[in-house]
Amino acid sequence: MKTKIKIFLPLLVFTAFIVLLSGGCKKKTGGFDNTSALAFSTDTITFDTVFTTIGSSTEYFMIYNKSSKPVKISRVYIAGGSSSDFRINIDGQKGVTFYDIEIDGNDSLYAFVEVTVDPNGTDKPMLITDSVVFETNGHIQDIDLVAYGQDAYFILPTHHIQGLPPFNIVAAEGTDTTWTNTKPIVIYGYAVVDSTAVLRIQKGTKIYFHNNSGLWVYKGGCLKVTGTKDEPVTFQGDRLETYYENVPGQWDRIWLNEGSIDNEINYAVIKNAFIGLQTETLQQPMGNKLKLTNTIIENMSGAGILSKFYNIEAENVVVALCQQYSVALTMGGAYSFKHSTITNYWSYGVRKTPALYFNNYFMDADKKIYPFDLTQADFVNCIIYGSNDEEILPDSSKYGGNFAYFFDHCLIKSTLHLNDANHWQSVTENKDPLFKDKYKPDFHLLKGSPAIGKGKGGVVPIDIEGETRDLNNPNLGAFEKVE
Repeated sequence: MKTKIKIFLPLLVFTAFIVLLSGGCKKKTGGFDNTSALAFSTDTITFDTVFTTIGSSTEYFMIYNKSSKPVKISRVYIAGGSSSDFRINIDGQKGVTFYDIEIDGNDSLYAFVEVTVDPNGTDKPMLITDSVVFETNGHIQDIDLVAYGQDAYFILPTHHIQGLPPFNIVAAEGTDTTWTNTKPIVIYGYAVVDSTAVLRIQKGTKIYFHNNSGLWVYKGGCLKVTGTKDEPVTFQGDRLETYYENVPGQWDRIWLNEGSIDNEINYAVIKNAFIGLQTETLQQPMGNKLKLTNTIIENMSGAGILSKFYNIEAENVVVALCQQYSVALTMGGAYSFKHSTITNYWSYGVRKTPALYFNNYFMDADKKIYPFDLTQADFVNCIIYGSNDEEILPDSSKYGGNFAYFFDHCLIKSTLHLNDANHWQSVTENKDPLFKDKYKPDFHLLKGSPAIGKGKGGVVPIDIEGETRDLNNPNLGAFEKVE
């Protein structure tokens, strides 16, 4: 089945509406203020980038009459006239020019602005400007309007099967598909990589997911994300307004099943989803793994990494700000985390789960235990910290499988007794790592941090920013540079 990416090609058209509303806008027969000018809540309305065919959120500004007497606005018009791409709407009437709008003394009007962008087939963002001009008592004032439009590739669902989310097979069986960075990619529903298919995502590619959407690499399929330090691959929601910049739960997840060859994610930013990465073996391991490097996963309304009986090798990874676990490794598996920063300072409510959780079993609805072997869970030169008293939970059932884990040269926040040499070595306990900003977040270490110089040498020589680590005594976590 061929990849179905819907590309819209009409001319770029911006349509904006301004609605002026006021409970005190009444006609007067006399007593107007004939000298005062208007006041405004802003001088410019700017829209963040708006994808083609997707309407913007509504912006607004206020128009104030600060005189105690009513004022009459002689004329309100779009500076570009009838050829402008913007339009105004006053009291439900569309037009270009309006006359004699009255505002009571010490009253105001709302002005609402919206933009809809039609695509033009170009790769670069387009800029359009205009202004709304007000003529009042001989005063000429204006509000600038600025909008940016971005054409994009849209992936829309083509399959609707009961029990599954709507999806589109973007890489069919046996195919090798590449997503480039020429335009953003906007996904509705799930984009699916089928068995024996490979999806490659080039550096600098920006992928935006609509509500409840995601990327699913089905068993036997493969994902290769090849970002760079300067051009990471970004996965986030499709709302680009500033308000949504750090709102969690805007899309669903990246879901990886057992692969025919290794899945690789290098230099990626995954943010604002329900689950950042869900790695899950559906039937049986195929002898391969996820290689996760130089990647930031943050701001999830569920978990950062949720793994079920999988194999992950992670280096220079940051996982932070999740409503539940930052990292949950369940149903056994094999895991290695080196020079990673696993933290949780969730601030949207109470969090009752630790930053890091791992177990060796599965419990069904009837509370029956099924054993799974945790053959490896190694954490070397890592920081595992957060706002809870306990940020690590090793959960072994006596009915479970093997339970092998080891923390080597780590900074940990825990109430556990970390004196068993079979599991803990050179561990620093319950000392604030002194991050530059744990809520923004910025997990560079500040001077005086107990994580400075406490690492084992030669584990991962280059940090997430391309900085060379100290050969003998590197800093713990993903960042070597001290702020």
